[in-house]
Amino acid sequence: MFAILPLRKNSKRLKNKNIKKINGKPLYQFILKKLIKSKLVKKIIITTDYKFKENHKKLILIKRPKNLRGNCNMNLVIKDVLDKIDGDDFIQIHATSPLLKISTINKAITYYKKNKYDSLFSVTKIQKRFWSLKKKPINHRVNNSPTTQSLRLLYEENSGFYIFNRKTFLKRVNRIGLKPKLFEINKQEAFDIDDNDDFEIVKRLLS
Repeated sequence: MFAILPLRKNSKRLKNKNIKKINGKPLYQFILKKLIKSKLVKKIIITTDYKFKENHKKLILIKRPKNLRGNCNMNLVIKDVLDKIDGDDFIQIHATSPLLKISTINKAITYYKKNKYDSLFSVTKIQKRFWSLKKKPINHRVNNSPTTQSLRLLYEENSGFYIFNRKTFLKRVNRIGLKPKLFEINKQEAFDIDDNDDFEIVKRLLS
């Protein structure tokens, strides 16, 4: 299993969030250390426009092309990696999910290998009342509002990780195949840093 860790500059909502420090360490190092420790991850490919000094036998650094810097389609970033690196099975994971446990990563990889899914991605279970911008209830009726436990179960794609193989990805240039497994993880591990509020919450949780 090859891990793909995208690290880009110039994030819009939180500047340079991938290298912002928590407890004296850049954010990306929290997930990187777990990938290094995992015996199921053979190589870790960092695709980036940063200048890195990280050095480990598992690491492969790829300089991200100019057209894939900034806010861009992640599937195109992955394709660029696959064009340059051999390998069959990949897990793409984000530095902005530092609360993910190594046991969860290993469990997901093991599940994928033992079952006949063409891809797998992490999700979070949601049972909440949703409304549209037109002030219309989406998954409930106002006059017959059930308890949240009775609502139709939905799953949020939480961007924690995506597992796929080369053949599946290249069919549609998409990390999610036609027969994916929705792999549920808990809310804390699924926490994804998008803005400064998220960063401060995670900072407290890791302190």
